[in-house]
Amino acid sequence: MATKSENSKFLTDVQTIRERARKDIENGPVTEGYKGNREAILNLLSQALATELLCVLRYRQHYFTAKGMNSEEVAAEFLAHSNEEQAHADKLAARIAQLHGNPDMDPRTISGRSHAEYVECETLEDMIRENLVAERIAIDSYLEMIHFIGDSDPTTRRMLEEILAVEEEHADDLVNLLQG
Repeated sequence: MATKSENSKFLTDVQTIRERARKDIENGPVTEGYKGNREAILNLLSQALATELLCVLRYRQHYFTAKGMNSEEVAAEFLAHSNEEQAHADKLAARIAQLHGNPDMDPRTISGRSHAEYVECETLEDMIRENLVAERIAIDSYLEMIHFIGDSDPTTRRMLEEILAVEEEHADDLVNLLQG
């Protein structure tokens, strides 16, 4: 077991932590100990937010326009994914605000910041394929963001890892629909 003096080699003393906490309290959770490149992370989160919002809209469009054999099952999957993408957008917007950024949801700028594209499709198979492509784009985008952030912002990294896991599930669902 580590002794108090051994711990002090690695940890800041409590008095210093207390003093730092009293400085710049208007910054809320962004303390002196925050090591992330806030501007770069806010930019990445803004792109992720735009991507999620665009995906919400694309999935909703496909939900309402899905026709053909098995369309009810596929449309239900589109709706479920749309709802989960909206939850991701909400988490991203909340984190942006927490880091003192402005969650930009301006419809005029969403597609320009989004990594995914908004694609309308005629057939159920094309809808599934386009949504699968968008999920794969999201997966690679989140992986890059997670690697960029590393240990500098563990809260944002964990949130992105949670979103990534759901995006991977979405891709798995969609590939199963294509094969099934």
